[in-house]
Amino acid sequence: MKSWLLAGLACLAAGAAQADSLRFCDRQKEPNAAEQDALLRFAAIVKQELAASGQDLALVSRSGLHLERIGQRYSHAGFSLKASANGPWSVRQLYYACDEKKPRIFDQGMAGFVLGTADVEQAYLSLVFLPPEASAALEQAARDDRRALALLGANYSANAYPFSQDFQNCNQWVAEMLAQAWGSAAGRADAQQWLQAEHYAPTDIQLGPLMLLGLFVPWVHGGDHPQADKAAGRYRVSMPASLEVFVHEREPQARRVELCRSGTRIVIHRGWSAIAEGCVAGEGDEQLML
Repeated sequence: MKSWLLAGLACLAAGAAQADSLRFCDRQKEPNAAEQDALLRFAAIVKQELAASGQDLALVSRSGLHLERIGQRYSHAGFSLKASANGPWSVRQLYYACDEKKPRIFDQGMAGFVLGTADVEQAYLSLVFLPPEASAALEQAARDDRRALALLGANYSANAYPFSQDFQNCNQWVAEMLAQAWGSAAGRADAQQWLQAEHYAPTDIQLGPLMLLGLFVPWVHGGDHPQADKAAGRYRVSMPASLEVFVHEREPQARRVELCRSGTRIVIHRGWSAIAEGCVAGEGDEQLML
């Protein structure tokens, strides 16, 4: 499968953005040499953590465009695969191909995945490692091109409703892959039925009037959401946070490692709590200096 690199596009960004910065398919400001070097070193430490895990797959999420105003640290998730044909620990994911105006499944090296963060000074990344049986089933599904493409929706929406086939966002593809791997879902409809039956709870985002920005952004839509939700300014969307909660509830033995970089400082935190805002090390955290 051809690898595509569209660094910097967040999966859910338009609803939280300012009206004067709605050109998400434009190239963002390139990091300078020092910033790029720091991000690449951060990516190397992430790969060391992956290699030391003894696992073949990790659910990986990274920070993207700033979503703090809607309470989200992470915007984009995928599967990091040790045996990826694109190179060890490449991330298989869905992205919106701006030039083609369509969603794609593609593989991206970990360095490129990390460089996709919008904040070159501060970046966060989360890794979830599953118990052997669950991990093996998911790895087999995620590496299979046919199965990965079978769940690719035709129409992209950054704020896609998780229980409609009208649109799909990057994190919803990940959720539906979980359904295929663990519930033998044959297609998107089956996957969504399985997710509902297994009590998958998408992230509840209160946006209100900000969703009017969707009128100006071609990859934000509201027609697939229940009318009652829209009337209340409520949008239920698959986000990395909801994926991690679902995985942890199904697989209590799953392990989570969160890493962040702020300037030349890297913090590694193990567990299901979050690193403090500002990439501040807490008790028991590992801190490295670049």
